[in-house]
Amino acid sequence: MTTPVETSHSRVHAIFARWTTFSYQYALWVLLAALLVAIVSGIYVSRNLGMNTDTAEMLSEDLPFRVNLKRYNESFPQDIDTLLIVLNAPTPEQVRVATENLAARLKQDSSNFYDVYSPRVDDFTARNGLLYQSIPELERITDSLAAAQPLITRISRDPSLAAFTDVLTSAVDELNKGQSIELRPVLKGVNATLEARLNGSPRALSWQTMFSGEVQKNTYQELIIIKPRLDFSQLFPAEQSIAALHAAAESVGITEGGPVRLRITGEVALAEEELNSSLRGMEFAGIITFVLVGVVLFFAMRNGGLILNVLVCLLMGLILTATFATAVVGHLNLISIAFAVLYIGLGADFAIHFLLRYREVLENNHSPAEAIHISGGDAGAALTACTVTNAIGFYAFMPTDYSGVAELGIISGTGMIISLLVTLVIGPALLRYLPKKTVAKPAAKSSVGKVLELSLKWHKATYAVTLVATVGALAILPQVRFDYNLLNMQDPKGGAVQTFRELLAEPDLSPWHIAVLANNPQETETLAKRLADLPEVNKVVTVLDFVPEQQEEKFSLIQEMALTIGPIAATPPPQVRITSDAILAEQYKALRELVAALERFVANHPEHPSAATVSALRSTLAHLFTQLDKVSNDKKSKLLYTIEDDLLAMLPLALQSLRTATEATVFDEGDLPIAFKDRWHSDAGGYRLAVYPVEDLNDNDALRRFVRSVQQVAPHAIGVPVVSLEAGEAVVQAFIQAFSLALIGVVVILLVLLRSIKYTLLVLLPLLLSSLFTAAFTILLDVPFNFANIIALPLLLGLGIDSSLHMVYRSINNELVSEVLIHTSTARAIFYSALTALVDFASLIFSSHLGTASMGILLTVGLAFTLICTLIILPALLRAPAAGVKANA
Repeated sequence: MTTPVETSHSRVHAIFARWTTFSYQYALWVLLAALLVAIVSGIYVSRNLGMNTDTAEMLSEDLPFRVNLKRYNESFPQDIDTLLIVLNAPTPEQVRVATENLAARLKQDSSNFYDVYSPRVDDFTARNGLLYQSIPELERITDSLAAAQPLITRISRDPSLAAFTDVLTSAVDELNKGQSIELRPVLKGVNATLEARLNGSPRALSWQTMFSGEVQKNTYQELIIIKPRLDFSQLFPAEQSIAALHAAAESVGITEGGPVRLRITGEVALAEEELNSSLRGMEFAGIITFVLVGVVLFFAMRNGGLILNVLVCLLMGLILTATFATAVVGHLNLISIAFAVLYIGLGADFAIHFLLRYREVLENNHSPAEAIHISGGDAGAALTACTVTNAIGFYAFMPTDYSGVAELGIISGTGMIISLLVTLVIGPALLRYLPKKTVAKPAAKSSVGKVLELSLKWHKATYAVTLVATVGALAILPQVRFDYNLLNMQDPKGGAVQTFRELLAEPDLSPWHIAVLANNPQETETLAKRLADLPEVNKVVTVLDFVPEQQEEKFSLIQEMALTIGPIAATPPPQVRITSDAILAEQYKALRELVAALERFVANHPEHPSAATVSALRSTLAHLFTQLDKVSNDKKSKLLYTIEDDLLAMLPLALQSLRTATEATVFDEGDLPIAFKDRWHSDAGGYRLAVYPVEDLNDNDALRRFVRSVQQVAPHAIGVPVVSLEAGEAVVQAFIQAFSLALIGVVVILLVLLRSIKYTLLVLLPLLLSSLFTAAFTILLDVPFNFANIIALPLLLGLGIDSSLHMVYRSINNELVSEVLIHTSTARAIFYSALTALVDFASLIFSSHLGTASMGILLTVGLAFTLICTLIILPALLRAPAAGVKANA
């Protein structure tokens, strides 16, 4: 009696048998038409396919955080798509001048930059910066200036090494006589500057830090925030703006190897760097994959013609899929660009199954025409079932909020249909001409089948190991996590990433803070107080914080400071230096007198608080004389003049800055610069609050605590921490939704195709087991899901369904028990197509882009488990013989 499954199989078999036979008979016309379509499609794609690298467009605009983000961006558009320029220099004077010059130069280039803003370097801050100091701090600075005033006066008149050394000698002698002079800041600064020069890492002496009585740090930093003009039609939208930025920096003297170091970070630079490292990883993976896939196909096919057949089908399928993407979507995004990888992984599966079945029929002494007819019917039915389930799996992402993956779903889902058509139209046509040689009949059992026999021989052990592994995986499954930190996906060696992480370590500069909008000053004050009381919040900054308190008292101290300085004007060192024995002798004499004064002081006052500092400078000067004694007079003069520059070059800049700072005036909020106010008070009337965390937000749990705590007070809060968390949760929800839809759709299709609950469960079981084991291994390997590797899941779904469906379909339609099934072309095709995909994905592991590398790890592990579950566990479950079993397919 004929069953419904057999009747359905016969009809489908006949359709595909006639289809492939037609392609084989009219092979020349089919191939000419395919070539013409490929050429036209290639031209169309090259001229029309765009690239959208705007990651903000990958999630639905209707999501609450996207709505909040849109509102915030409308209020403060200057904060969207920015570059953050970080400038570092050995002295605050150098970094301030470099920042001023670069910002002024960039403001002139309106063709590449919308907006240029330096938060701490402008005329207003230069004039009123002292008003932001506390009264005790201002008193300390005033005292330091009063103590240094005689030194400054004398040096400003004669800015030479000899004069400077004479002043220090006189000061040390006065200290030796018992005068109350605080020389430690000056002596420490001079000693550190000399040591740096002698050690081969010179740095200038900062007079600004000496004026304030501070110890000079190794580096000083300033920021410039730039809003570049972006071209999203280009692969790298900010490439032109970044090139213009480097050219501007060079034009103002910020060059490689100079004292000022320039680095670029911010959301635009991070996105550019991520795309660049991702593409480099893909290129590297592509080269390795091409070679390794060729090797795998050689072992699978053992015939050059069949290998060429697979590659031609793959190439044609890629071209047609790209054509579909161009016509329907119009562009690729950072996620849908992965369709090529997905297609190689799944498209090869189609061609391998068809061609290995064709070769198997030939080996049973059929003619090529008969082999095309039989293999076309057998493979066509199974491949159609796989195509439908795969397409459903991908199309299930279309209704989700993750539009980036939705586009990938429609492209890849349709790509599976295209792959079926290409395999069953072009594949048979190519077989008319490739291969030319008759395929030799192989041994009775393949090496793959011999290995798989072990699982059947030890089937009880297979059941036991599977059960133990399943229980263990279920036990640790709750530890599966999603990494919301976008930085963890990028190349850790990238300049933008390293600079960004440095900024995160400084709470006052951290770009990772939450922005909250208030409607008026009263609401701003209320929200600031409530948010500041949260244990997860370090501080809250508003525009109201930039109007200092006690301005009248501070202004009086600043006026006193101005009187202390007086009308001092420093003369910069001459550009051209005159070298002579007389000048060299004068410099030597001054330095030796300073050494003698230092030695007298140490001898007379060994317990003095300044004794250690004096001893250190004496030792450094001794080292200097040692070096001077080893070189000629010309090199001596050159070294001493470089030391003179190190010590005195910053004095004019420091005095100019100090005089400007003493021009401060009392002000209120209305007097704040427009460029500054626009970043805290929008034209629409909204006020911005910046909320900074207590904990390190690189920790996902800390990120969640911080965001949820702030959202309790301000539900409409936005910012990088909020976007990272909410986007991550939206992605997770999108995949849960998509997988639920895909699973339901696949179950329905399997029930329709197989007409059996038993066989439907047998198809699904390897998929479910491999998914479970893969999830468990993400915990063991410490490779959490992230925004990049989560797109591996639809591919694993497709491969898992394909492999188990091929096995079950062949078992049903040819009435094969497992002992026979594992020696068929189906088992070999599953093994080699999985191996092809495995080498394809394993190459991604070596990418410098950590997101791509984690995707490679997830795909490799997942595919390995898919292979194990399909070729070891499933045959053990199918081993019970059925009635009327055939010995051969």
